[in-house]
Amino acid sequence: MTLTSTKLYLVKRLVLISIVFLLSLTWLQQNARAQKPAKDAPNFVLIIGDDIGADDIACYGNKEVKTPNIDRLAKEGLRFTNAYVATSSCTPSRASIISGRYPHNTGAAELHTVMPNEIALFPELLQQAGYYTAQAGKWHLGEPPKRAFHKLHLNQKQNGNGGEDMWVTTLQERPKDKPFFLWLAADDAHRPWGENPFSGTHTPDQVTPPPYMANAAPTRADMAKFYDEVTRFDHFIGKVEEELKKQGVLDNTIILVMGDNGRPFPRAKTRVYDSGMRTPFVIKWNKGITKKGAVSESLVSAIDIAPTFLELAGVKSGPNFQGKSFSVLLKNPSQPFRNYVFSEHNWHDLEAMERMVRTKDFLYVLNLRPHLANSDPGTSTTPALKDLQNLRDAGKLTAAQADIFLAPRPQEELFDHRKDPLQLNNVAGQPAYAKKLEELRKVMQQWQTETADTDPGNLTKDWYDRETGKALETKGVRGNMPGGEKAISVTAGGPF
Repeated sequence: MTLTSTKLYLVKRLVLISIVFLLSLTWLQQNARAQKPAKDAPNFVLIIGDDIGADDIACYGNKEVKTPNIDRLAKEGLRFTNAYVATSSCTPSRASIISGRYPHNTGAAELHTVMPNEIALFPELLQQAGYYTAQAGKWHLGEPPKRAFHKLHLNQKQNGNGGEDMWVTTLQERPKDKPFFLWLAADDAHRPWGENPFSGTHTPDQVTPPPYMANAAPTRADMAKFYDEVTRFDHFIGKVEEELKKQGVLDNTIILVMGDNGRPFPRAKTRVYDSGMRTPFVIKWNKGITKKGAVSESLVSAIDIAPTFLELAGVKSGPNFQGKSFSVLLKNPSQPFRNYVFSEHNWHDLEAMERMVRTKDFLYVLNLRPHLANSDPGTSTTPALKDLQNLRDAGKLTAAQADIFLAPRPQEELFDHRKDPLQLNNVAGQPAYAKKLEELRKVMQQWQTETADTDPGNLTKDWYDRETGKALETKGVRGNMPGGEKAISVTAGGPF
């Protein structure tokens, strides 16, 4: 590219971003001035666990982990069994939640990247309509989204706490004459593990790893410590609910508990299988949920949270949100909602590009870097991965355990969830599934087109060695993110 063409490109890029920003800002200002919270508008408490998937909560069928408070919320509220994050990676998942947009449409599709100012945020709309908004715990979103909160407590995992120590304080210091929205995010159960009041709650002999992991002593001990941190996360959820009750606002407060991505173990975090993308999704709202203890099997995406909360608050959501409100499910949990949920896997320490579409019964995966093994970033030095490496070196891996080392990989995968809930048997090549494969392939193509998803040739490369975890010379060098600037202005959400 010549110097002249480079300058022209930069000018065009600046003009595009400026136009989008001004349009978004104008809409926000015009609508914020005209809006007030609905009469008796509910309060919102969004609680996000770190690296906690649906399989890590007792009320979702895990008989080993102890999560009494989340389990009780489910009995007194509503539990969703088919809720999915838009990506199984910390930063872009949180960006997706707060913006109601797919990662490649936020400008922050990769780990440790930051959304531009022009992206609308639902807490900001709540704030401008009269809500008090505050955050406590893990952040991981950079500077621009801070504008959406009156107060922030950016405490991190240290000195034996998991980032939850300011949750109750944040609730106590709110103004009492306004409805409120709280973004409470834990560092539990992100690695590394540390001693905490719940250490030893789970013991290795109580733990049974899934079949795609090694059933070895170091792995079981690793998982036991992970469960201890899940229990600490659960403990502080109970403290928040106690404080809401003490303040007399529990009945009209919507509590939503979820995770940002799957557990930090092989074939979970960052992956587009259910083990990486399916999130716990428990809502308690005494005033608004009439069928206590109900279970909704309807498909829901994390990008649907923003328009749902805004609708319940009586605040217009505007054109920027790609998700849709699922408020109808709070009254009628069995009502169908989505036909499809989409998720994506982009760079998370390692080069990657996968896309997933989930229906009630099937999971379709498009792997756009099939020559690369789908290694587990951030876990290369963990006991769980070391055990798998030892089995590999001894020639004793099962097909399920070998998944993370496989290269090249199939470009397409299809799983029949009715027969294969762990998604271990790829049926994409079986004639009996040819029609379903073609159907979901077209759905994926439509979603990519309508949301302006792209496959840049120069994706960010690996920053760490996939075998040893050691930093490479490429560390710190960014390539191009999927979507790019064009995708930031897209409002279409694709097939629903």
